[in-house]
Amino acid sequence: MRLLRLAAVLMGLAATPAASQPTEDFTERLDIGISTDEIAITSDFRGADLTIFGAIDGFDQRLLTQGKYDIVVALEGPKDNATVRRKERVFGIWINTRSMTFELVPESYSLSSTRDLDLIAPPEDIANMGIGVEHLRLTPMGYFGDGSNMSEFRNAFRRLREKSGVFERNPGGVDFISSSLFRASLRLPANVPNGLHIVRAYLFRDGVFVSAKALELRVVKTGLEQAITRAAHESPLVYGIVAVLLAVVTGWGASVAFRKD
Repeated sequence: MRLLRLAAVLMGLAATPAASQPTEDFTERLDIGISTDEIAITSDFRGADLTIFGAIDGFDQRLLTQGKYDIVVALEGPKDNATVRRKERVFGIWINTRSMTFELVPESYSLSSTRDLDLIAPPEDIANMGIGVEHLRLTPMGYFGDGSNMSEFRNAFRRLREKSGVFERNPGGVDFISSSLFRASLRLPANVPNGLHIVRAYLFRDGVFVSAKALELRVVKTGLEQAITRAAHESPLVYGIVAVLLAVVTGWGASVAFRKD
């Protein structure tokens, strides 16, 4: 199990864009940890705050005193295809007229940093590394014409995800608590997706990327929610039949209970 977990973490690090590899030899390295590697979702779950603790190894005391180190921590949810649809009014009726599907995008994304990303490193470096909501890889699937409306759909996707709360950003959410030790706070919304999440931490020194670290976080449903979800995915036919029967019985029972003689 430990070997599998280690392999998954290494794969997560390998998935980090090549541009995120440091271009110089640095002595600083990151160590991070979380209090739990699994969060259970129950019926009364209303969201939670996840705290990540970390330390900078091999730091330069002079640079640390001058505030030259910056930390960015991101929690990236499981990936899936996502479709954005545009509604237009046709003959007085609002209908979906156009759509665009993006390939394997995070279902949730929460980011905290010591300060605003634009103040940590050059915007082009942040963009090349894919850090932040604005720089997530949104690759369209299939035919999408001349691409003139691609930016429109990408902006709509980000806007809708942020409005629903599954995409969040918190500049200033990372604090140095003592010397080289830091603490990052990330928000898990009430509708956090089920599955494997990856915590990624990035270390910057005076605007230059130095090191990165990744850990796994598994979000699972428990109790009745888990049983229903499992039945819906593993036995969809039985699940559908039971759901229809339950609706019929409930409707019949209500009609009997409230029938007027």
